[in-house]
Amino acid sequence: MKLFIADDSEMMRERIRELVLAVEGIELVGEAGDVRASIKGIMDLKPDVVILDIRMPGGSGLDVLRGVKGHTTPLIIVLTNYPFPEYKEIAIKLGADYFFDKSKEFDEVQRILGRMLQGKEAGKTVIRES
Repeated sequence: MKLFIADDSEMMRERIRELVLAVEGIELVGEAGDVRASIKGIMDLKPDVVILDIRMPGGSGLDVLRGVKGHTTPLIIVLTNYPFPEYKEIAIKLGADYFFDKSKEFDEVQRILGRMLQGKEAGKTVIRES
């Protein structure tokens, strides 16, 4: 499964990298630290899954969602330190499949990826979680 990380913090990207690469079957195809590079990377690399932060230079993760909506359909996991209900509502409307709080639900990403690889999350027929 091809995965792309979009987060402005190099330290956080490294932490996410360690988390996801511990899941057998994950191939990290790209990373970006700002909105423009994230949209370009997602459009060019066509990953199966994107892990997306909300706060990023050049806009926000919501702008990334708007930028790729209708052009590519990866499973989107929003992983943020800003888990405000209004962000969650907008992200889900824009096509995010999951919305997690980095400080409380970081390990949920690994669980979701494991379920996807087992076929339980195949094809965007997921239940949107908190």
